[in-house]
Amino acid sequence: MKIVLLENLKKLGSIGDIIDVKRGYARNFLISNKKAIYASKENIKEVEKIKNNLKEKDEEKKKIAREIFLKLNEKEFKIEKLSTENNELYGSVKPSEISKKINHELNIEIKPQNIQLKQEIKSLGDFIAKVELHSEIDATIKLKIISSDNTN
Repeated sequence: MKIVLLENLKKLGSIGDIIDVKRGYARNFLISNKKAIYASKENIKEVEKIKNNLKEKDEEKKKIAREIFLKLNEKEFKIEKLSTENNELYGSVKPSEISKKINHELNIEIKPQNIQLKQEIKSLGDFIAKVELHSEIDATIKLKIISSDNTN
């Protein structure tokens, strides 16, 4: 299915690009989240007219992402979890938990789906996660998972 992008998207293209994607991905994600529209002749002409406006909005998003990057990059967050005697966690640390921690400590709203863990966190220790702030800007955060038991 041919669509016209309304945003710069990693691995897909830039604003105004006409790309071919699977029908379900176009309908269920790109179009429903207003990241793209169907590539009809009228829509293509419309996007050409508003391309500059879309680029300005993208620049504004990028500027906000840079500001968040400066506050967030290389920061360390301590997360307390219940653990066993051999330092394994009961459950694992999820992106939603990390998102809440960032919001609580820095008052920055990060969606859990923008947090990429290099591996599943199932034990105590130090970990690194990537936070996608914009299609061109990623921050790296450090996670220190500590025991919330008083015995460890």
